[in-house]
Amino acid sequence: MDRTHEKYQRLVKYTEGLMPVATAVAHPCDEFSLRSVADAVEIGVIDPILTGPESRIRAVAERAEIDISSFEVVDAPHSHAAAAAAVALVHEGRAECLMKGSLHTDELMGAVVSRSHGLRTERRVSHCFVMDVPSYAETIIVSDAAINIAPTLAEKVDIVQNAIDLAHAMKFKEVRVAILSAMETVNPKVNSTIEAAALCKMADRKQITGGILDGPLALDNAISLAAADIKKIDSPVAGRANVLIVPDLEAGNMMAKSLSFLANADAAGIVLGARVPIILTSRADSVLTRLASCAVAALVAQARREAPPKALV
Repeated sequence: MDRTHEKYQRLVKYTEGLMPVATAVAHPCDEFSLRSVADAVEIGVIDPILTGPESRIRAVAERAEIDISSFEVVDAPHSHAAAAAAVALVHEGRAECLMKGSLHTDELMGAVVSRSHGLRTERRVSHCFVMDVPSYAETIIVSDAAINIAPTLAEKVDIVQNAIDLAHAMKFKEVRVAILSAMETVNPKVNSTIEAAALCKMADRKQITGGILDGPLALDNAISLAAADIKKIDSPVAGRANVLIVPDLEAGNMMAKSLSFLANADAAGIVLGARVPIILTSRADSVLTRLASCAVAALVAQARREAPPKALV
């Protein structure tokens, strides 16, 4: 099956005319991460500051024939120090976005959520996949499939709100949120259905804002109008969801990877809830997917200039 990429192409196009986002790139010490940075610079999405062992970064760039002569490099001896240096650039007001280089995600996130020097806000940090599924008419946001393992109801409130805010930053005309479970009815024996119902009532009471919520919904009822019609579900979300909230990390990770490997979907990754957006890329990502991740972060950064999050430290 050919991948159309049309949704990601539109996403990248949205960033045309925006100022490049000052981005601290933590420990870009391999060809993949350096090339990701160079590609994003080429289309004008980011203005990078690299943090990490300077001699090593420049050696990788020379071997891979990547021109980083115009990039600022902040020397840091190892990956943990590089993550701390990237976070410090945000505190100094020199960066409004973070990007993961060749260090482990846990190392970067450890610096982000540090209670003393991190980038915590009043929101729970959560991850979103922004998915371009060729067979689906709209871009789909899936959360949380990478950070929160078994989120509580209170944590799911932030996960949902982060995803809604992302959808608005990405210019969704209407944000339709499906709270997923294995069924579309509330069952006291299935906790995810109870939490889904609670989240929807919280939205009714304006504890969650900016989106239309419905749940519990099974995946077929969330994305297929035919399936929703068969089950006689009368809802503005059922069959038309563009945000999918999963019960836990395992379900989300399996769904995202199923869409990627069985439905030829692309999955751009971003972390929200910190003081700045955080770009996460994978070696399996295509060039366009990497650029889409950067474009998403640029749109979030633009939205946050207008309404910055409340910091805790």
